[in-house]
Amino acid sequence: MTDSTAAPIAPSLTRRVLRNVLVPLALTWMVGAVIALVIANYFSERAFDRGMLDDAYALSANVQAGERGIELLLTPREVATVLFDQVDKIYFSVQRLDGTLISGESDLQAPLPVNGARYRFSDVTYQGKAMRAVTLDHDAEPGIAMPYRVVIAQTTLSRTALVRQLLGFALAPQILLLVLLAVWLWYGIRSDLRPLGDLQRALDRRDVRDLSPVVVAQTSRELQRLGNAVNSLFERLGHSVQAQREFVGNVAHELRTPLAGIRALAEYGLAQHDTTVWREQLERVSERQARASHLIDQLLALALAEEARTSLARAPVRLDVLAEQTVLRHLARADARGVDLGARGLDDGVVVMANEALVEGILDNLIDNALRYGGRTITVELAGRTLSVIDDGPGIPLEAQRDLMQRWAQGPAGEKLGQGSGLGLSIVSRYAELLGAELRLEAAEPVGLRVSVAFGEVA
Repeated sequence: MTDSTAAPIAPSLTRRVLRNVLVPLALTWMVGAVIALVIANYFSERAFDRGMLDDAYALSANVQAGERGIELLLTPREVATVLFDQVDKIYFSVQRLDGTLISGESDLQAPLPVNGARYRFSDVTYQGKAMRAVTLDHDAEPGIAMPYRVVIAQTTLSRTALVRQLLGFALAPQILLLVLLAVWLWYGIRSDLRPLGDLQRALDRRDVRDLSPVVVAQTSRELQRLGNAVNSLFERLGHSVQAQREFVGNVAHELRTPLAGIRALAEYGLAQHDTTVWREQLERVSERQARASHLIDQLLALALAEEARTSLARAPVRLDVLAEQTVLRHLARADARGVDLGARGLDDGVVVMANEALVEGILDNLIDNALRYGGRTITVELAGRTLSVIDDGPGIPLEAQRDLMQRWAQGPAGEKLGQGSGLGLSIVSRYAELLGAELRLEAAEPVGLRVSVAFGEVA
């Protein structure tokens, strides 16, 4: 049994394009053929009518006044010669204006000319046959005292045959050309769409772990755009997958040591019976847990930075207000460490286009680094659109500054203390890059380190 919920099979793009091209084209050709046929039939009808009128004039030229009055001078044989036609049957009648017969068919009648016209064409039925007729009124002339009328009626076999021939000659080439065009378009469209099928097959065969750019034939602008979109998607997916892999690797690598330390401290404390030892071990466990929690926060922040690479929302941010709030949030920790944490330059409001979470992350990491490795004084300074964190610690040598921008890199002070993870400045560098800001590390006066972030876009 087939699955009734299965999606219906979509029609072929080749057939759809062919249909959308050929159907309007065929209709246009048919309408054009009909219009051409109507025009050709109109002019052929006029030609037949003109020939019939010429026959009427030829008969009227042989009408003269004789001994018995107005009479047709032609014999029946001569009349047959004048009105000869290989296909159609022709009937005639020469009448006085009062309807009395001079020569020809006595019962042949046709509509009379109107509005002063000399002749009139009309469609009549005579002897049960549809005919085309012309009525010609002839005025009195020298030798003919009375005016007269000539009526000629002709069957329409020639006209019908001509219309059929015109129809065949008009439609047959059109249909043949349409068939040839359909064949040509079929092969042309299939040839143009073949690279699209090659792209589909290449994607079907692609391994799920292979995010390398796919080769796209440069046969059309649309296909090139599709290939660029697919490769751009692969690139973004590659960055995302790489970020996830790095995040998982970072977590597995960095959490192993603090978690093992916490477990060792707990096992040692459980093996003791002295409450003083228990308290000491619990304090050390709490300290290790705080370090692990800080590490997790930094790893999540780094993962957020990688994620924000493709979707970063910007909005107006008050740097002065954000700096003040961040300083107040770190005051208790600074007091516990005996560090003087302050701020200056926050009196003037400064608004920039940025992401508040990233700016806050920059300040948090810079203050955290200063509290860990700086001296006894930390100052957050706002000068225009430049936000700086200044400490009076040992600073960072110029040759080591570039290395400290990389993940897991620590300076001598960090390695000596064994407290950091080497992610703080890496996070700050990445956040600044995402915000389009300039990150600078400079020596503070008289001693210490100044880390500045200069924002370029004003709200």
